[in-house]
Amino acid sequence: MRTRLARLGAVIAAIFALIAAPAVTAAPAQAADQWSPPANLVQPLGEVWNHVESTYPDLYGFRNYGWDQIMANRGSVNYCVRWESDAPVSVALRDQVHAALKKQFGKWMAAMVESNGAGHNAWPYTSVPVNVVGWAVKNRSTLQWSDNSVDIYAGRLDGEGAPQCAPECGRFFHQDGDYSKCPGGAARHYDQSLWLTKGFQGGAGGDWGQRVGQEYFTSALGQENIHIYLHEVGHTFGLDDFYDWSPTGQCCFLMKAGSAAQITEFDKWMFRDFWRHLKSRYGL
Repeated sequence: MRTRLARLGAVIAAIFALIAAPAVTAAPAQAADQWSPPANLVQPLGEVWNHVESTYPDLYGFRNYGWDQIMANRGSVNYCVRWESDAPVSVALRDQVHAALKKQFGKWMAAMVESNGAGHNAWPYTSVPVNVVGWAVKNRSTLQWSDNSVDIYAGRLDGEGAPQCAPECGRFFHQDGDYSKCPGGAARHYDQSLWLTKGFQGGAGGDWGQRVGQEYFTSALGQENIHIYLHEVGHTFGLDDFYDWSPTGQCCFLMKAGSAAQITEFDKWMFRDFWRHLKSRYGL
């Protein structure tokens, strides 16, 4: 009897010990892959990613995509404007350039937000503020304002004689995030340049920013879509060109230059697919 009572007591004691024991919380698992493109886009998206994997020399090792820049800034991006022109810039024109830049960049960021307001596939930001922190010109007199709303780099030229923002403040030059030699510190660094060149035809884009014609960009300030700039931003985030092939069933989209003047559904899902393949580097 005593033996049975002792055993019963031990069982009861063990139960109370379990109840009193502190709960163990497991480490959070990575977010599940929420990949659900429209059925008609599954095949062409797969073709695009297979092409990217087979043609990009350092697809997963490269660490300065637009994605990397935004994540390093915890949800924002800084720009510097390179004004390669002798056309004067009034306060009004400056502010129009800033507003257009923010609006157009925001169109790509909007592609990462679902209709319910949540970030797509663990994307952590529902909006990405764009801060214009500087302007670079050959001659200070080109800029017709005296306030200190942005840093001004006058007479600092690159190897080809184009005005450039201070390399000490540029992420392209300091991908380790060390801006200790930037006069304004990390807060005044720039991730990308909007390079506006007089007489420039077409566009160029990469991790350093985007280059388009000065006349083209300023003449398009009131347009809903500044499509050459939008195309080049796509490259900043890793999207490819489609000069010599088209994914199955896709004839006309922004990243196929000349075939669309705005971000299409296919562009949006290519953009999301690039994020899907990179998000694990951020623990997401």
